[in-house]
Amino acid sequence: MKGKQFPENIQMTEDIKAGIDSVLSLSEKWGADEAEIVFSIGEFTSIQFKTDIIETAKKTTNAGYGIRAVVGGAVGFAGTNVLSNLKDTLKTAIDSAKVMEADPLFKSFPAKAAYSSVDGLYDARIEEMSLDECIGCAADMISGVKKVGNITPTSGGFSRSISYFLIMNTNGLIGEKKGTAVSGFVDVTTESGDVSTAYDYMISRKKEIDFSAIGVNAAELAKKSMKGTTIGTEKLPVIFHPFSFADIIENTLEPSIDADNIQKDRSMLAGRLEDEIANSKLTITDDGTLSGGIASGPFDDEGTPTQKTAVIEKGILKSYLYDSYTAGKDDVKSTGNGYRYSYSSVPSVGLSNFVIKFPTSDIIAETKHGIYVNTIIGAHTANEISGDFSVEGRNAFLIENGELTKPIKSVMISGNIFDMLKNIDGAGTDVRNVGGIVTPSIRISEMNVIGE
Repeated sequence: MKGKQFPENIQMTEDIKAGIDSVLSLSEKWGADEAEIVFSIGEFTSIQFKTDIIETAKKTTNAGYGIRAVVGGAVGFAGTNVLSNLKDTLKTAIDSAKVMEADPLFKSFPAKAAYSSVDGLYDARIEEMSLDECIGCAADMISGVKKVGNITPTSGGFSRSISYFLIMNTNGLIGEKKGTAVSGFVDVTTESGDVSTAYDYMISRKKEIDFSAIGVNAAELAKKSMKGTTIGTEKLPVIFHPFSFADIIENTLEPSIDADNIQKDRSMLAGRLEDEIANSKLTITDDGTLSGGIASGPFDDEGTPTQKTAVIEKGILKSYLYDSYTAGKDDVKSTGNGYRYSYSSVPSVGLSNFVIKFPTSDIIAETKHGIYVNTIIGAHTANEISGDFSVEGRNAFLIENGELTKPIKSVMISGNIFDMLKNIDGAGTDVRNVGGIVTPSIRISEMNVIGE
């Protein structure tokens, strides 16, 4: 980034660093024990369509500064999107901390650290994409749907992003990172007869997605899902497509390993480190260093170096996920999982790339009788503490003698994430990156399946 403007209408990053450094130097004089300033800027292109009509095509830029200041163990925060306002914003953060109650559990902001490079985060071809080219990617999804007869796109979109993030604090820490990403999604429905819908989605940090394939995949799935049959209520093996399994993991297991929830006794995994909580063949890592990972980077949003953290190793619970604050409370090292929604928010614990590994095989061919579920609805209603959930399976199919046969009209699936982890007995070869959760299809030996 040195000497380069991103995007072209903002100041040079070296000037921004100098401005931040100048303001940080005032923090002690004004009463702060520590101070931290982040700067982030993102250029976003968004294309939205309904049916086969491009409805919106826009490019936007969001940029700003966030400041945290510590006074006597209390942390104040303020933000601005104007560099010339940084001094006043620092004063606001310090004044905020002065009127807040001290937190005896707060230790300090991260110290200066050396960062390792992470491959595959930036693709110049994405930065160079024109608005017309982005519109073309959305049009390719529409064309892909239309390649499959009697299927119509109901809605969809394309997105492109370029991001730059800089963090500096009074402990001498300085870090900067830049990344790109493109993604596309489409919802489709059948044009006549038996109504069936489907969905597909892809995301990458590189300009490598076949957007036409997104449309084709969704359309073919909708077509295969027509004329569904009904099933009864029974206990069956269930194979979850990466979309559906990632949805369950995000809404059940992720909150359970968040150190903040552990410390507040809002997780069934509190006090369970080194316990066997899953099939002995299952390993789950949180890997902020994953090459090309959607959530990868040399450091998290607090400046802590990212790492590969074994959460579950061969079925054993090995670690929770920490940001600097929760790590300080437990007197352990942060796992590099402090993330912000934007420059105008403070960091909290979040996943980086959540990688699920289990020995792979042709799990459909190995299943005599069961169901396969592509997507689910209702995972957000899961009980984050107990891990219980009940979801509706969409684009589900019967598995009979090792083959996907009839589509299923309506099916509910209920279970508990901790039971599921123990009952995983197979994984497919179809690994997908679903918004940072990297997983294959997963088979659970037995679940409650509720039909009509």
